[in-house]
Order: sequence, then C-alpha cells, then structure tokens
Amino acid sequence: MKNIIAKIGAAALALTLAIPGALGAEEEAEHTVHYPMHKPHELDWSFAGPFGKYDKAQLQRGLKVYANVCAACHSLELVAFRNLEELGYTEEQVKAFAANYEVEDGPNQDGEMFTRTAIASDYFPSPYENANQAAASNNGAVPPDLSLIAKARGVERGFPLFVFDIFTQYAEGGPDYIYSLLTGYEDEVPAHVEVQDGLYYNPYFISGAALAMAPPLYGDDVEFDDGTPATIEQEAQDVAAFLMWAAEPHLVERKEMGFRVMIFLVLFSAFLYIAKRQVWSRVEH
Repeated sequence: MKNIIAKIGAAALALTLAIPGALGAEEEAEHTVHYPMHKPHELDWSFAGPFGKYDKAQLQRGLKVYANVCAACHSLELVAFRNLEELGYTEEQVKAFAANYEVEDGPNQDGEMFTRTAIASDYFPSPYENANQAAASNNGAVPPDLSLIAKARGVERGFPLFVFDIFTQYAEGGPDYIYSLLTGYEDEVPAHVEVQDGLYYNPYFISGAALAMAPPLYGDDVEFDDGTPATIEQEAQDVAAFLMWAAEPHLVERKEMGFRVMIFLVLFSAFLYIAKRQVWSRVEH
C-alpha cells in the first residue's frame, strides 16, 4: 500500500513539474520568430503572367534609381553597358552613360594596371576594390552584387499557391521581395525582437530581423525624366523591375517561345490522336 501511495505521489510531482515547462514551451513557441516576419507585398507587374512584357519606361526609371542610389554600394557585374540599348536607349546615349564610369584595365606595357573611362562593351564596375574594403565600409557586411538578386531572392508562398503558380507562371517573388524590403523599414521594434547596434529593423528581411543596410530610399532621391513622382514606393517598384530585367533580360522571348511550344504540343497531340484513330480503325476489336 505504501508503495502504491509513493508511486502516485511521484507521478503527481512529476506532472506538477512538467506543467510549467509545457506552458513555457508554448509561450516560447508564440514568440518564436520566423523570417521574414511579414510576407512580401504582391504587386501587379507588367511582366507578370504568360504574356507579360517589360515596361521600358519603368526600366529606365529603375536604372536611374540604381545609378544614383544603389550603385554607391552594390555592383552589377553581369550587366554590360551595351545591354542598356534593350531599354530603349540609343547607341550614343549608352556611350555617354558609360563615360560616367571608370574601369580598371591592363596590364599596360609596363605591367601595371590602370583606370580608364568605360565604354559600351564594359560591364558595370564594383564600387569597391575588393570584398574586404566593402565590408570595412559597411559595418562588416559585404553588399551583394545585384545582377541576379531578383532571381536569387524570393519568399516561398506555400501550399496551395505554389500549385497555381505552375499555371500562372508566377515568377515575381524576387521583385515583390525587393520592393517590400526597400519600403519595409520600421522605427518601432517589437518587444520580443532584439536588434543589434548598427543594424536596421525590417520585418521583410529574409535572413533576420534587421540588416546592415540603412534605408536607401527617402523619396525624391532622383528626378525622373518622364515626370513620374519620385515617391519611395515608386522608386522601389521601378528599381525592382529593373533588377528583374538585369537578372532575366530575355524573359519576354522565353515566354513567347514557351507559348509557341505549348501551341505546338497541343496540335501535335491532336495529330497523334487522329493518326491513332486512323490506324486502329482498320483493326478488328
């Protein structure tokens, strides 16, 4: 009898000790932070869908935002100046734009590297000589190259949206993320979120609660040639579209080719079905 009472007491004590721990785990789960803390905004892009196309006026505005704001820290090393002709610029305009940059060349006859004015065949140069210099200038963080950032960054939309994405050809996750990140800085930090000194809170950042990049856009950072108001939202959307073009400049051609392939497959399937009916119609069943 005493053994039974002792076992019951031990079980009750264990249950008593376990309940606070379980409650603590539930509270901890409630405050567990998953990144990004906010889902990116889903915008309407001209290049969305199976028949989407780039808006060249928007791409030109985005180039201006990149050149005047982003280029101070971020490189675009996989894009050549001559590629800008696809945005509607003339060859002379591209040459004049490239002349604003200096690139390293060489070695010369003395075996030394030298700098010269960029030409159309050159690629966008990096603002830093090396990664160590970039890190030293940015609180220890190396600004990423933006050539493929619109394809490399994107938040998974989860089930069941990714099923429909197959048919809608949703590929705007990168631009949605870039826009949300550029417009998502907040001054007030939630109590359960810890932000280190020198970092900036942004609930749309995919790798943490804060990042080393200060808010790059403040509105009226540039003056658009077509008269479009240079709000923070407009600048963010335009530069996100430009970076999408930089990452996939042949998107329109790819979609057109895909549409032709789909039409071919439909017609080919129809011909195969007719041929099958024609062959098997002479066979007794």
